[in-house]
Amino acid sequence: MRRKDREVSDINEIIKIVQEAKVLHLGIFAGDYPQVLPLNYGFEFLNGKFIFYMHSARQGEKLELIKRNCNVCVELETDVQLVSGGEVACDYGATFASFVGKGKAMIVSEQREKIKGLELLMKTQNNKDFEITPLMAASVEVVKIEINSFTAKARRK
Repeated sequence: MRRKDREVSDINEIIKIVQEAKVLHLGIFAGDYPQVLPLNYGFEFLNGKFIFYMHSARQGEKLELIKRNCNVCVELETDVQLVSGGEVACDYGATFASFVGKGKAMIVSEQREKIKGLELLMKTQNNKDFEITPLMAASVEVVKIEINSFTAKARRK
């Protein structure tokens, strides 16, 4: 990380960033060009690892690309606000907090884990507990990403 003064290393602060962001940007390999998809997500921090869950239609390009190459990158940001530079364009900037992680994506096949992933998604997005039924889980695919390495940074007010 080039800007060590903005590095976030406290795991509780990093978890807070991941909890507060609402959109995960998923970077996947798509032939000659990478593809970035904005997705709602749920997560858990388990045994020192971030695990993200996203829902998906049962068929589609995203699933096919993940099946071809499971190596992915995720990015989340929160607390983004413009910092005015007044009359000097180069003095403008932004406050933010962000998380970038690399890992492996997989399509969840086991019903209990699909339900767990969907319940985590709803909890992250709404801060409420929802019960997901097997019928609900059967109507979608669930993508799980296990993060192998990550960084976080912030520019605060």
